[in-house]
Amino acid sequence: MAWYAYCIGEKQAFPELARHRKPVPMESVSGVSGNQVFLYPASDLAVIVSEHNPAEELSQKAGVDHARVIADCFRQSTVLPFRFGTVFNDDESLRKSIRSNQRQFLSNIEKLRGKTEMHLKIFVDDCCTKELGYHAAAEKVGREYLSNLRETATRQRERQTRARAVSFQMHRLFMPLDEEVSCRLLDNGKMLLDIAHLIDRKCVERYQNKFSSTSAIMTECHMQLSGPWPPYHFVHRLTRAHHATAHAPASEPATSAVHSAMPALA
Repeated sequence: MAWYAYCIGEKQAFPELARHRKPVPMESVSGVSGNQVFLYPASDLAVIVSEHNPAEELSQKAGVDHARVIADCFRQSTVLPFRFGTVFNDDESLRKSIRSNQRQFLSNIEKLRGKTEMHLKIFVDDCCTKELGYHAAAEKVGREYLSNLRETATRQRERQTRARAVSFQMHRLFMPLDEEVSCRLLDNGKMLLDIAHLIDRKCVERYQNKFSSTSAIMTECHMQLSGPWPPYHFVHRLTRAHHATAHAPASEPATSAVHSAMPALA
């Protein structure tokens, strides 16, 4: 039997596992394709899974279901989300993966216990939109082409400087425990900064109040806030640092159910 995996949690956070060594159904929780979700005990950990047919294609709705199950578990436990579409072929492959990475999983849970992720999207006018002719650079030759390359590099540095300044301002205002920042240029001539902040769960209301006051005074930017989320980005960072295996939990589902992937500044 194949298992579709959502996340890893703390076994002690699920009282129904106290007297069981086999998978236990989570009451009133359905997952991908409407399948029953199970708590799969693995030493001090609980792997949240549902039965899965490998021949079945995963739809966009499956991505929404994936994120919803993780969010449900996050209400009870610190979680390490699996990447959307993670499937274990059978019980043995699931147990082997958890067993070989158990120490790191426990360490990551300890580092993220009591923390949550808040996600800021900040739309900023591009400081270089007045000069869009550089897209024709490939058609120019000689001195004009080299001059255009220099202008393009100058615009790039200006964008990076602007993005860093806004990012630094957000860090100073919100004072997160940790952060992940990326930036890209949109077709409408704005820059989009995607900022994930790691904060204490008990500070969510304070963070939301700070967002309201900040968005009111930063009229040159348009800001959007979502969260609290499970700490997707910061699980990914911890996993990368450990050179994790292919089945290890990762940061973002491959769907807009949580938030879209965030490419680096181009």
